Amino acid sequence: MIPQADPGASYRILQAEIDAAVSGALASGRYILGREGEALEKEFAAWLGTTSAIACGSGTDALVLALRGLGIGRGDAVASPSHTAVATVAAIEMTGATPVLIDIDPDCYTIDPAELEATLANPSPGLPPIRAVIPVHLYGLAADLDPILASAARHGAAVVEDCAQAHGAGYKGRRVGTFGRAAAFSFYPTKNLGAFGDGGAITTDDMGLGRRLRALRQYGWCRRYISELAGLNSRLDEVQAAILRLKLRHLDAGNMRRQKIADAYDAALARSGIAPPRRRADCAHVFHQYVLRVPDRDAVQRALAKEGVGTAIHYPVPVHLQPAYAGRVRLGASGCPASELAARQVVSLPMYPELSEMQVEQVCAALRRL
Repeated sequence: MIPQADPGASYRILQAEIDAAVSGALASGRYILGREGEALEKEFAAWLGTTSAIACGSGTDALVLALRGLGIGRGDAVASPSHTAVATVAAIEMTGATPVLIDIDPDCYTIDPAELEATLANPSPGLPPIRAVIPVHLYGLAADLDPILASAARHGAAVVEDCAQAHGAGYKGRRVGTFGRAAAFSFYPTKNLGAFGDGGAITTDDMGLGRRLRALRQYGWCRRYISELAGLNSRLDEVQAAILRLKLRHLDAGNMRRQKIADAYDAALARSGIAPPRRRADCAHVFHQYVLRVPDRDAVQRALAKEGVGTAIHYPVPVHLQPAYAGRVRLGASGCPASELAARQVVSLPMYPELSEMQVEQVCAALRRL
């Protein structure tokens, strides 16, 4: 069976280099906020095209820190899509803010700019002021940022990009993570740039915000043992930083490989009656996931499994219907019907750079028989 995801494959391909990087980090004797982490922050910021990167413990923490760094918390609301990893909404609640869940563009699965504008212009009664918007660049495709940024600016809301699934994705010639006041990245093992444990980073062009975030990630320290701010403990360890520095050098090639695999899947689907994933014009899709939309998902998954092709569902339940959130989170005007329909129909095919040509052809042959 070809697994839908295989984070261990990157280790097997780069084992000698990774083992050397890990050994070097262990031999240094400095395991938290040392030279590897500092170098990763500089290299990631330069690769992305932004001023500052601040490494932290996870992608969820990156969102929490970004919001807290902007002064957002209890008494504020934050808009985000409902069709996303639950971490996006969990992070909002971790700051004390109120999530407002917006429906998606049904073709691209990212936040619907029209509903966002309507919600910002006419918030529901009793809702705290919406002070931030989190557009999620889902599956490796950028959200439609121009109207999102315009709406947020009109209504005085900060934009914090959720780039957890979009390392290297582009929007009109620029990489995502460079558009908002801040952006959050995850280095979870299955991401396009993945560690072998948890990790994350916040990026920003605001130098003052960057200094505040560095303090917030470590107890609010501006000087050692002196908490100027009420912070938290969210630090990326040196072993993960060393691994990520190595893997960053391979990221562009890995994204190109993902795009080549996606092209092969597209061609295999040409006569199947199943539409390939939509690409937004003027955007570079980096295919964190290759997601199909099918009315009879169970039948498609069974057919692919018989052909030795693993699949997954990202995501089977929108956040507003999750048991922990149902009936208590606020929604945009539509009630998120497009999110609910997508959750019943989406299915993800195997997608990672280490897929062999033989494996890709096996998937393609199975797709041609659907």
